[in-house]
Amino acid sequence: MTLPCFKAYDIRGRVPDELDERLARRIGAGTASLLGPGPVVVGHDIRLSSPALLQAAIEGLTASGRDVIDIGMCGTEEVYFQTFHRKAAGGIMVTASHNPMDYNGMKLVREESKPISGDTGLFDIRDFAASDAPLGDGQGTVSQDADKSAYIQHLLGYVDVANLKPVKIVTNPGNGGAGLVIDALAPHLPFEFIRIQHEPDGSFPNGIPNPLLPENRAATRDAVRTHGADFGIAWDGDFDRCFFFDAEGNFIEGYYLVGLLATALLARQPGGKIIHDPRLTWNTVEMVEQAGGVPIMSKTGHAFIKERMRAEDAIYGGEMSAHHYFREFAYCDSGMIPWLLIAQLVSSTGKSLGDLVADRMKAFPCSGEINFRVDDAKATVARVLAHFDAQQPTLDHTDGVSADFADWRFNLRSSNTEPLLRLNIETRGNEALLQDRIRELTALIGGTPANH
Repeated sequence: MTLPCFKAYDIRGRVPDELDERLARRIGAGTASLLGPGPVVVGHDIRLSSPALLQAAIEGLTASGRDVIDIGMCGTEEVYFQTFHRKAAGGIMVTASHNPMDYNGMKLVREESKPISGDTGLFDIRDFAASDAPLGDGQGTVSQDADKSAYIQHLLGYVDVANLKPVKIVTNPGNGGAGLVIDALAPHLPFEFIRIQHEPDGSFPNGIPNPLLPENRAATRDAVRTHGADFGIAWDGDFDRCFFFDAEGNFIEGYYLVGLLATALLARQPGGKIIHDPRLTWNTVEMVEQAGGVPIMSKTGHAFIKERMRAEDAIYGGEMSAHHYFREFAYCDSGMIPWLLIAQLVSSTGKSLGDLVADRMKAFPCSGEINFRVDDAKATVARVLAHFDAQQPTLDHTDGVSADFADWRFNLRSSNTEPLLRLNIETRGNEALLQDRIRELTALIGGTPANH
């Protein structure tokens, strides 16, 4: 039996064609066999299919003799937190994040919330799930514990609550799960929250929450402008990513947040190491070095970033795709810690978010990620490199290929999950050159432009 829902980093598939309760039960049992001793933390997002899939996974765990701590409806980072906070053997989060309505999936971690991905056991779970091996007849127990208080206190530890000022913030969970955490944080903070698309609703009345899609940004932008907010935040469904809008309602590319968050953390932990991805780098490297930190490049993807952070004991890791990782959060990604740090920066500096990034955007204008559907990614990359060969760029193959031309650079990489080539370009303060290179590379790559 082939199981296409098993991807490189997690499990994602159409329900019930590619992922159903029978398979979820076997995934639970397979996960139990992979983990060390101790209970397993489980939780689910707001999708309508999530509770049943989680219940099936719990049945697989308990049949294997595992005790289960069910934290109920939550965000992915809450499973991460409770797994390391409770010193559990591992965790299962049922979520499809920003995938289409009829999809669901699972994210799996072992002890200390270390990711279980293709090269660390996920495919062993797949092989078990595809087999006819019996599940077992164990008698594991299930305890329900939806108490968020320890998680909320942990989040508050990233800011100096006593010295925060009354910043006005638009929050848009997109009817995902982030609103529950905003409501729990709000009594502890002096901020004024303008809540839109706030109630968790797995029918997604305002569309799938994916703020990377330009068409999904209007509601947050308009609310920021209407209410005169200091900035806006939007999340994806399981809120492991957050996206920022300045006081004018402009969407801020995630790239510029990496340098900003790095400097905020380096102010508290001077000399720390910062992990970043290869797609866009110049701004991050310059800001980290100016703040006395050590920038280190890693392959894109949460499993790679987390592994490198642990190896380097890095204080922070950031990807331009709006995943932000924190050493004090077991090197995991959080969609809540970043906006708290940004709110503190706005509060303490008296500068707007737009002011905090304006100079950086001018110094290193970027294309944002441009995706192309191509028939042969390898041949396309070879054709692009051949075109620029005479200019003798400095090449780096950490992830895909990065080509550095001194006054501009690009990164071109294949998607791990789709037949896409992903292009990112940046220049040294030259917007006209950026637009020229976007046109040139778009023509070279050909293919069909695709959404993010």
